[in-house]
Amino acid sequence: MSTLNPADGKLAYDLDRAHVFHSWSAQGALNPFVIAGGAGSTVWDFDGNNYLDFSSQLVNTNLGHQHPAVVDAIKKQADILTTVAPPHANLARGEAAKRIVAKAGGPFNKVFFTNGGADANENAIRMARLTTGRDKVLSTYRSYHGNTGAAIVATGDWRRVPNEFSRGHAHFFGPFLYRSEFWAQSEEQESERALQHLERVIQSEGANGIAAILMETVPGTAGVLVPPAGYLQGVRALCDKYGIVLIFDEVMCGFGRTGEWFAWQGFDVTPDLVTFAKGVNSGYVPAGGVLISESIANAFDSQVFPGGLTYSGHPLAMASIVGAIDAMTDEKVIENAKMIGTDHLAPGLAELAEKHPFIGEARGLGVFWALDLVDDRESRQPVSGGVILQIKKALMARGLLPFAADNRIHVVPPCIVTPAEVAQALVIYDEAFSEVEAAL
Repeated sequence: MSTLNPADGKLAYDLDRAHVFHSWSAQGALNPFVIAGGAGSTVWDFDGNNYLDFSSQLVNTNLGHQHPAVVDAIKKQADILTTVAPPHANLARGEAAKRIVAKAGGPFNKVFFTNGGADANENAIRMARLTTGRDKVLSTYRSYHGNTGAAIVATGDWRRVPNEFSRGHAHFFGPFLYRSEFWAQSEEQESERALQHLERVIQSEGANGIAAILMETVPGTAGVLVPPAGYLQGVRALCDKYGIVLIFDEVMCGFGRTGEWFAWQGFDVTPDLVTFAKGVNSGYVPAGGVLISESIANAFDSQVFPGGLTYSGHPLAMASIVGAIDAMTDEKVIENAKMIGTDHLAPGLAELAEKHPFIGEARGLGVFWALDLVDDRESRQPVSGGVILQIKKALMARGLLPFAADNRIHVVPPCIVTPAEVAQALVIYDEAFSEVEAAL
């Protein structure tokens, strides 16, 4: 940790409040936390206070903060070539694409690079529409796909409503047994009934006009909703039956988050297109992309693809991807994420849920978990935003940077997190929950 000056922290805060316009916020009420630096699973402020980063920022720093291999890759590329236009070939871009398709396997051999996850989803939708000659896109209500034209309308949560300017979108309910829309009593029932519901939506929306089903393999912002056994295979079968392109959004759940390179690899199912960003390089430089199956890529051998971005495959971003994937491979980061989930987070969070009555459910995979907080377990009524605010304050006071969404605390540390750090975090969660429960 370099020498810290509290005056720099005040300056950073003052400049932010004077000049920075924040996303998804009423600007007048903001009180942003100032981060001075970070390393691994820890960040710190200008007063020298350390915090376990169990938010991974926006669930993207899968390699943690300042991983030396990624930082070094960016520095080396900066000395060689800092920018290049997309039409030109570039070694860093080729190496990044080669690594991504190698980890995906199956029918994937091409990558279209974007600046992030939202425009990856935009371009995947474009590819599906162009190759099918159809227009409509189906996505789930419990989802988030980004804040650009089609991506925000594909999103199912409240942020879609003031932004519904894009055409041809319809929504359906995906499976979520804890808050089932289908009166299900088991995962088997939830899967069967959710698939029946989806087929009826396909038929009712006009199957011959549906280009794509876009869905997060494991919905993240909506609550880390691990699909029940058989559901994704059932969606795949429906897409095949009706000639629909299946797009898996792995922007949040990909690159180690679920303990797999890609979350879909843990469910024995293969999509037609995969969108990614975030964990592909831990967000060190903005980057995203679309993994394209051979059949769809071949459709553009003679047909022009009408899409592009000035910074598609930007050399610094590509170098960071190469550095990140190599580090994750060499250091067995994917294996660590799976072990942490199975051996530490799963039992630790289950113990917390047993102890604290307002934890209605703990669910997840790898380093991708959510605690669903309720007023009481019988009604499953979500706790209020005020309770979540109290919990966030209690966690911060004890040195843990949380990720909160609606009535949930998401437990999403970097994939490199250690058992000792998880143990420390579990103690902090326990203490914070006890404090808030006592106050209530």
